[in-house]
Formats: sequence, structure tokens, C-alpha cells
Amino acid sequence: MEYYSRQISNLIGELSRLPSIGSKTAQRLAFHILSMPKNDVKALSDAIIEARENVRYCKKCYTLTDDELCPICKNESRNHRIIMVVENSRDLAAYEKTGKFDGVYHVLHGAISPMNGIGPADIKLKELMTRLSEEDIDEVIIATNSSLEGETTAMYISKLVKPAGIKVTRIASGVPVGGDIEYIDEVTLLRALEGRTEL
Repeated sequence: MEYYSRQISNLIGELSRLPSIGSKTAQRLAFHILSMPKNDVKALSDAIIEARENVRYCKKCYTLTDDELCPICKNESRNHRIIMVVENSRDLAAYEKTGKFDGVYHVLHGAISPMNGIGPADIKLKELMTRLSEEDIDEVIIATNSSLEGETTAMYISKLVKPAGIKVTRIASGVPVGGDIEYIDEVTLLRALEGRTEL
């Protein structure tokens, strides 16, 4: 049984197709949008359309941008000799929020996952290797997730990059701040032990 008119149901349906948006959240968003002033709704829809039409990959690091180069790659004050490899643009944003990394990035747009049919050719690995051969790079920091896919990708990148004589490092991982050791899995504890630092 339909509770709403066709156009409201259509709006709810489209919103519920977004990731992490269930039917209740889609309903709340739909009714919020319907209660917004028309100018605000137009600004929202224009922003979505413009972003979809104009956002593309940065020619250097492959993050999403609306220019040929992203602001980080354009920034001359960054250390362009250190590249941090991340899985997606959200990971890049997370590292940027720390304000502690002054190098540049390379965004893979995924991780190697044979179970899901994602191989090295399906992510931006070839582009990374081209970049490393064309630029003078001192270090590649691999900052993929600590998942099986992330670890597989990290090992694969390490095997490709090390023969070029470039230093390859992996971000440390282990016990999260505020975490109780008794509830943490063995692999995480082992990584924490291996990545220990002197106090």
C-alpha cells in the first residue's frame, strides 16, 4: 500500500539508493528537502549536477577534483618527494585533517581483492608506477586499510616499488586509543607489538 504520492515516493526511493541511507533516513531527508525554501533546493540540486559534471581525477594523484590538478598537488610548499598511497579520497581527507602530513598522495580507488574480482589492473597501480618512474621520490608510505584486501595491496605495492630503490614504509596499526586489550583480536595485538616505539 502506498503511503505517499508518486513524486514523494520517487524522491524517497532515489534517496534510499544512496549508500548507508535506509528507508527511514530517506523519508526524513525527503521531508526535509520538501520543507526547504525552493532556492535552497535548487542550490542543492545544482551543486549535485555541477559536481557530477565537473569533478574528475587529478592528473597526478587521482583524487577527485574539479581542476586539472588538486589543491594538494598544486601546493609547492608540500614535500613532493614523499607519496602516501591511500585507497580512496575519503582516506586522503582523514589524513589531511590531522594536519601532520606535508607530503603528497596517490589514490588507488580500491584495493586488490581476488574474491571480488578486483585485480591490480582495476585500481590506479599502473598510474602510481608511472608517476614513480617520472618523478624523484624518496619514500612511498602505504596507508591502505588493515583489512585482508588492504594488506594484500600493501604487499603487492611493496614488491613493485622496492626494486626501484625507493624507501617503502607501512603505517603502524594496533591498539586503538581507548580500546580494552582483552577485546582486541590477536592480529591487531601482534601489529601493535611489532610497531612499538621507544618512550
